[in-house]
Amino acid sequence: MKKFFLSVALLIAVTISAKAQFNLGIKGGVNFSHIDADNFDHATVGGYQVGAFARIGGGVYLQPEVYISSSGGKFVSFNNDQSYFGNVKFTNLDVPLLLGLRFGQKNLNLRVMAGPVYNYILSKNETFSANLNSAYNDFGHYNNSTLGYQAGAGVDIGNITLDARYQGGLSHINSDFGQSQRLWALSVGFKFF
Repeated sequence: MKKFFLSVALLIAVTISAKAQFNLGIKGGVNFSHIDADNFDHATVGGYQVGAFARIGGGVYLQPEVYISSSGGKFVSFNNDQSYFGNVKFTNLDVPLLLGLRFGQKNLNLRVMAGPVYNYILSKNETFSANLNSAYNDFGHYNNSTLGYQAGAGVDIGNITLDARYQGGLSHINSDFGQSQRLWALSVGFKFF
């Protein structure tokens, strides 16, 4: 992990020293998430994201971000004529590090990007049916830190930036039940420079 961060720092330093293009901005948007769980059906819940990003480079760029988001999911399972259900909502600190490709003109360009994302759960709100807690004692024991990936596309129109991304989990938020979080995010941002 230490080598990864040193490599990223070196890449940023080389890019800046080559007088590469640099943008800094804010972003906000909505997401639609669900949590996959073994033997449970799931439903999608809506959430938000708000934060900041930097974009370093020209045609090929590095885009670190940091933002607060909400995500979660709903679960339901029917077993032996009983229904088990739950609803979970997380407030997260998300830190993606995306590598992208930009093509087009300066004031109108298209982008594709992908990379890892670190998620840290700041708070959670969960409601489970009584029989879910008694039958599955560890169902709501979520890991505070997870790793995932993001991939998507975007467009820049002047200083306005629009993104659509998919996020999947590289690690489970609860490995006992195979729970991993997935989401689609739509965001709009503004580049200050």
